Amino acid sequence: MAKKALIIDDEPEMLNLIKFTLEQGGFEVSTCDNGRQAWDTITTVKPDVLILDVMLPGIDGYSLQLKIAQNEATKGMPIIVLTALEPSKTLFQKFPQVVAFMTKPFKSDELLEAAQNAVADKTPKN
Repeated sequence: MAKKALIIDDEPEMLNLIKFTLEQGGFEVSTCDNGRQAWDTITTVKPDVLILDVMLPGIDGYSLQLKIAQNEATKGMPIIVLTALEPSKTLFQKFPQVVAFMTKPFKSDELLEAAQNAVADKTPKN
């Protein structure tokens, strides 16, 4: 069964590029283009990994990250923060579920590798 990824980004070109990259790696990809709908989408899709932009209309990525971290059902979800705001990295370092922080522009192969590593870490060990 394919691992599920959810991309939250308000730039259509970026959404399409990330979606294409992750689908090439075998992910089942859902997208959301604003912070207002993001929480509902997260709880409906229940992704194995979340790709999160910081600057979003409605609720910004940091506020969304706080909500995810405080909720029992989502606090273990691995998150890759993908943003043009390099200085925001320090805000996200305190969250253990932020498994990668990447700045735009990014290398597609590095994003795919980060997503694959994020879901591999969640696989139950026997």
